[in-house]
Amino acid sequence: MINIENDNKYHVRSRAARNSTLVSVVINLFLSCFQVIAGIFSGSQGLIADGMHSFSDLVADFVVLIANKKSRKPRDEDHHYGHWRYENGASLIIGALLCLVGAGMLWSAMGKLWHPEAIPEVHMIALWVALGAIGIKELLFRYMLKIAKKVQSSMLVANAWHARSDAASSIVVALGIIGNLAGFPWFDPVAAMVVGVMIGLMGYRFTRDALHDLMDRSVDIQTEQEIKNTILAVPGVDGLHDLKTRKAGDLILVDAHLEVNAWLSVKEGHDIAVAVRAQVLKDHQVLNIMLHVDPVMPPHGGNS
Repeated sequence: MINIENDNKYHVRSRAARNSTLVSVVINLFLSCFQVIAGIFSGSQGLIADGMHSFSDLVADFVVLIANKKSRKPRDEDHHYGHWRYENGASLIIGALLCLVGAGMLWSAMGKLWHPEAIPEVHMIALWVALGAIGIKELLFRYMLKIAKKVQSSMLVANAWHARSDAASSIVVALGIIGNLAGFPWFDPVAAMVVGVMIGLMGYRFTRDALHDLMDRSVDIQTEQEIKNTILAVPGVDGLHDLKTRKAGDLILVDAHLEVNAWLSVKEGHDIAVAVRAQVLKDHQVLNIMLHVDPVMPPHGGNS
């Protein structure tokens, strides 16, 4: 269904996803271990919690790696359009993880507000570690988002924003440490609640979008219009109606009815449809297009 040129493009996309995710795995593994160790020696429970939070990114990374591999499986008897929707499923899982992380941060913050005396004093070294973690995670987020946008992968965008949520939790830890050192222990849980809500809303948005895509949501109006323009620009196409689209991963499935001169032969109508298919697959992120040719009478009833 996908021509060789497009198949090579998707191979590059898959390889970029794998490489960027492996970079995230290595960084998160090192950072989480370092944060936990530093938290133990500095007496910062927040830093330890942030290190454990970093492990959630590892879970998301492995979900992306598995989905990236599974989505590349060729079509078979049970999946005639391939396995691209593994990516939508991965985005759904990542969104759910973000919701859980946000809920966990809210629960923890409310517990600290209820028992502020349970917040321990920490050493200054914890603040430097937290600030360093913020910088590293922000750089990782920007790197992953750049790759995601380059290859146009919503799954990688979701994973990049998950990395940003981890950076947000590090900001909470840093603010909590600053507040602790300044004598305001309540500052940490209030900031944590704000970021927890932000992360939860982000997770809800990714979960919602993934569910809509799994339920055959159409592409946005601008993309749909671009596909229409491509079809109408092919010589021999006199009109177009009943254009329908749905998502498969970050790819698109298209159904359309072409209007061609009623006096053309079957072969001529078929050749026009073939030309339309080739042009759409070349110009857009389209996995497959199903075309129906409808004969229409010329304006003056002639045969040309």
